[in-house]
Amino acid sequence: MVGSTNPVKVAAVSGAFTALFPDYQLDCQGMSVASGVAAQPMSEADTRLGALNRVEACKAVRKADYYVAAEGGVDCFVDGPATFAYVVISDGQQRSVGRSANLPIPQPVWQALQQGEELGPVMDRLFGETNIKHKGGAIGLLTNGRETRQSAYHQALVLAMAPFLHAALYAC
Repeated sequence: MVGSTNPVKVAAVSGAFTALFPDYQLDCQGMSVASGVAAQPMSEADTRLGALNRVEACKAVRKADYYVAAEGGVDCFVDGPATFAYVVISDGQQRSVGRSANLPIPQPVWQALQQGEELGPVMDRLFGETNIKHKGGAIGLLTNGRETRQSAYHQALVLAMAPFLHAALYAC
């Protein structure tokens, strides 16, 4: 179960799990659940909390082998403002939290976000796009398509699966 119906997030989860479990037929479904944070998380803490909340909401609704959420956010770091994502994976007993790399965002975009706008619409306006958050995202636009929102989520998800793939090594 994926804690979102955004096609980019569902496809990222499906792709990551298919890559990790090629011998299994997977049924990856998205569900609309609340993140419990602002539509545009403006800090690492809120972004992480949004992903955690989505996984917990999925667990409360439906039985699944894995519950997964990806939450995109922005924050201002030592080297400037950036966008990133947190991913959370749970099998109902164990949980792993991962994070994508930072993508620096231009100062005018950061200023618009600080005024209460969301990243997707700001990028749509800046690049003359429509609903980019359901496509390549700001990442696709700012990297000229070399990376995408889905590819960033995919890598973060694969990395966050390590504790499930090698549970004995991660046992405390």
